[in-house]
Amino acid sequence: MQSAQASRNVFDALTSEGHIFRNRSVLSSDYVPEDFPHRNDEIDQVAHILRPALEGSRPSNILIYGQTGTGKTAVARYICDQLKDKVTADGGAIHTAHINCKRVNTPYGILANIGQTYTTNWEDSIPHTGWRLEQVYAALCRKAEEAGGIALVVLDEVDALVKKSGDEVLYHLTGINADLGNARMSLIGISNDTKFTTFLDPRVKSRLGEESLTFPPYNALQLRDILDQRAGQAFHEGALDPQVLSLCAGRAAQEHGDARKALDLLRIAAEMAERDGSRQVTVDYVNRAESMMEQDQVRKMVLQLPLQHKAVLASILANESQSRLDRQTTGDVYDTYYRICNRFELDALTQRRIGGIISELDMQGVISARVVSLGRHGRTRFISTAVPFSELQPIISDDSFMSSALDLAADGHFVRPQLRLM
Repeated sequence: MQSAQASRNVFDALTSEGHIFRNRSVLSSDYVPEDFPHRNDEIDQVAHILRPALEGSRPSNILIYGQTGTGKTAVARYICDQLKDKVTADGGAIHTAHINCKRVNTPYGILANIGQTYTTNWEDSIPHTGWRLEQVYAALCRKAEEAGGIALVVLDEVDALVKKSGDEVLYHLTGINADLGNARMSLIGISNDTKFTTFLDPRVKSRLGEESLTFPPYNALQLRDILDQRAGQAFHEGALDPQVLSLCAGRAAQEHGDARKALDLLRIAAEMAERDGSRQVTVDYVNRAESMMEQDQVRKMVLQLPLQHKAVLASILANESQSRLDRQTTGDVYDTYYRICNRFELDALTQRRIGGIISELDMQGVISARVVSLGRHGRTRFISTAVPFSELQPIISDDSFMSSALDLAADGHFVRPQLRLM
């Protein structure tokens, strides 16, 4: 009996051929297709800017703007791959680096990642930490000179780098060609924040954005074409209800034309259908997938809130869940918040600052803070949760501070504040 159980593998029953997916990888966010519907104009513009690299000359630096899911990253990868294939086939030298600045957001890390494109033993010659930035920069210049040719560096989500570490490394990189003789380097910055350049040194701003272009959001019909292209590769024939692609495209078009959301929605719906043993992805699976994605977004947002924001949210939830207040005001929230601070030995912020946090939670969609007029009594805000408590409760239970604060605020045993800070 024991030997039979030991030989059984939990995945034995799950290895049979599915009826939904043919190749699920084409729906992933890092997949680079061979064709880009509705992005031919943008591809041509980038290709023309980078054309000097075919002759061994340095192309202009480029800044690419556009909202999330508009194809910026995929197009940049595609163009770099195409350029590298062409230059290499013609006997030239080219090096490409694609750096996600949300993952690598220190000057040291940026220079090290670029250095690795020139040599496989970069880590052997340059330590992970300990050197001054100028030393790492000098080492990068030496490696670039030894390798020669053109280097094309894509800084994806470059605004995250600027917000975290400033523009020092960009100052070095945008001026690096003045320190090179046998090599050249060009930068492609990608960002969904059109205002991040206001934080740059004017010299960096002008050199980084020698050329710029914007990727417009997709509309529902364009998203439908993108999904249709991917679905033909991703699914077996007949695996999709005819309405599914249009529904996914329409839902994503409401989110600023985000192709990434459309693809994620389609993939998650198909995975749900597959787990249920269904032979077809229906509209019902799309609705379920969208609900799950929204819950995941709320979960991530709530759990990553700063401590003071969590205390304010717990105060609102405590007041609402106990039905003590039909319509909460900022003062009502502050009373409960102050008790939480007393109990957990937190430094209580002023009521004015708590009003600001309430506004931030409102903008994030976690709560609703509606301003109403009370006539001659002035104006006030009525505060309530924007997400059903049944959805927030399992999220809060995974956060030790919020769950404890909510329980203690709800029991009514806190000492009321003697003074309300203004």
